[in-house]
Amino acid sequence: MIIPAPQPRLILIGGGARSGKSRLGLACAHALGNRRLFIATAERSDDEMRERIARHRAERGAGFDTLEEPRALSEALAADRDHDVVLVDCLTLWLSNLLVDGASADDVQERLSVLLAALARRRSHVVIVSNEVGLGLVPETALGRLFRDLTGRAHQQIAAVADELYLAAMGVVLRLRPAPLELVTE
Repeated sequence: MIIPAPQPRLILIGGGARSGKSRLGLACAHALGNRRLFIATAERSDDEMRERIARHRAERGAGFDTLEEPRALSEALAADRDHDVVLVDCLTLWLSNLLVDGASADDVQERLSVLLAALARRRSHVVIVSNEVGLGLVPETALGRLFRDLTGRAHQQIAAVADELYLAAMGVVLRLRPAPLELVTE
């Protein structure tokens, strides 16, 4: 008798800086498979970022293959065939990279549509970590406001198709989906 493989899960984890969202993303990835890929969207733009990237790489240990992909996220997800689970950290840096490169709102929305299509065709579990940017002050610049708005739209679109949703704040994580709402403890 052939036992069908479980459907690949899409998990979206949002929260503020230092909220515990990346820690939860790592825990989810460890629980979902042994062949893990970490897609890092950060760029080594200065010494502080290089140090931060090195620290994050050391924290996650040797249990992940790592792909640094600041822009071609959809393509990287679509091309992967070697992993049980892919952890993307983070969606907001990917969006920021596109905008800083000069992408228009329409360009970003098109890239997001391509990402959603890649997620719909996923062959492995995907965990996406993202920063919640809509809870703070209204950004001072037009680019900052555009980033906030596009991030909010991206969160809504991915959340609409995600199997699991989590919100991290102050080191506490709430599972929003599947119901019922629940405090997550590690």
